[in-house]
Amino acid sequence: MVEHRILGPEEGELYQPAGACGDRFLIDSGECDGRFALVEHRLPPHVLAAPVHKHTREDEYSFILDGSVGARFGDEEVVAGPGDLVFKPRDEWHTFWNAGDTPARLLEIISPGGLEELFRRIDRLSEEFGPEELEREARAYGCFVDMRATMALIEQRGLDF
Repeated sequence: MVEHRILGPEEGELYQPAGACGDRFLIDSGECDGRFALVEHRLPPHVLAAPVHKHTREDEYSFILDGSVGARFGDEEVVAGPGDLVFKPRDEWHTFWNAGDTPARLLEIISPGGLEELFRRIDRLSEEFGPEELEREARAYGCFVDMRATMALIEQRGLDF
């Protein structure tokens, strides 16, 4: 059960590699009986946050705090800014990136929770992950990755990943 508390702007478990998507873990699903998780993503300019993927167990809601965030759903692309909420439903291929020249931040609400553990695992082992390892780890969490579509998007948009 979540206990009352206040987390300051730099508190929580933070992984912020240089030039890549950073994650600040705010509420783990284990604290609230698996109902949801809350993670802040921090994106440097023109950085892809995740490969093109879909998850089969969770819905994600991204509330944009700062910057400009691009998202792709199949062949459709949108750009969201501060105050916008982007709904990424389960079983839909998607990805997102910083579409601007300044850092972007967003709150990711995951329901039900559990997927945050995949983020944490990838953060800790990112240097050891090639495409095959990433796909294997993702499948263990009910996720599927499309690296061909990911590489095409990186090339098309000039993104770092």
